[in-house]
Amino acid sequence: MLREAAISAYQIVLILLLAPLLTGIIKKMKALFQTRKGPNIFQPYFDLYKYLQKESVVSEHTSWIFRVTPLIYLSSMLVVAAIVPVVVTDSLLAFTGDLILVVYLFALARFFLALAGVDAGSAFGGMGSSREMAVSAIAEPAFMLPLFTMAVAAGTSNLTGIVQSVVNGGEGVLTVAHLMSFVALFVVAVAETGRIPVDNPDTHLELTMIHEGMLLEYSGRNLALLSFSVSIKQFLIFTLLVNIFFPWGIALASAGIGALMTGTLVFILKLIVIAMVMAVVETSFAKARLFKVPDLLLASLLIGLLGLVSKFVFRG
Repeated sequence: MLREAAISAYQIVLILLLAPLLTGIIKKMKALFQTRKGPNIFQPYFDLYKYLQKESVVSEHTSWIFRVTPLIYLSSMLVVAAIVPVVVTDSLLAFTGDLILVVYLFALARFFLALAGVDAGSAFGGMGSSREMAVSAIAEPAFMLPLFTMAVAAGTSNLTGIVQSVVNGGEGVLTVAHLMSFVALFVVAVAETGRIPVDNPDTHLELTMIHEGMLLEYSGRNLALLSFSVSIKQFLIFTLLVNIFFPWGIALASAGIGALMTGTLVFILKLIVIAMVMAVVETSFAKARLFKVPDLLLASLLIGLLGLVSKFVFRG
């Protein structure tokens, strides 16, 4: 029992330590593809340290929602981190957490962040919140459909059960439904992490902001908590991509230290590949017009729906 708890704690610590690094790797790769030098891959850690050293300035017009949002956002991501299998097939809350809980914890964090954007009374914050809610109205169903397809294939909505089912199925699980679901979830991951062509995480032009617009009123420690939480969310979504659809190399819960270290290295390599693909996508496309974003997400929703239907049509 102590060993299982230690492995689960190791996974959570790994998420917390590597989440900002993943953001730094994506920014560095984007710069290289654009023939720029780019920032150091450890720059997100330096930014978090800088924010922590500064005082938080809070508008007198804000309510308790603005103050508790960073804590709620971070808490939601930590609970998800305790549910999602990372380097082993088990997790701390595997016995009670499933993909439905994961989706709604993401929705809870988004809901409070959108409220905080409006709560400050800023015009740009309210604009960012309204855009975020409009995008999420399509992104959430598109996010759930690919996961439901994998749950139907595994016969359970428990993430540990889904991962074990794919591992035990070997290459035979690479069906049309499996691949279409991966494509659908990848498109949603672009939207959920606020990346081009849906959003631009590096912009400071208020008229084009979605996610960043809701953070404009935050500063100091509160901004550090939110920035860290957003990095964790990105890390978790990429983890779902690599561990639900391509979990080969992940260690079993009963594995020894050697298998655990091997599983960690394989997991990091898979994340780097996803980060490289994401950087290629961001470099290859321009920021889409706001009214074109629903078309992209609807395409993802249809791909996910076709994947779910094909699961029953082809029986595989």
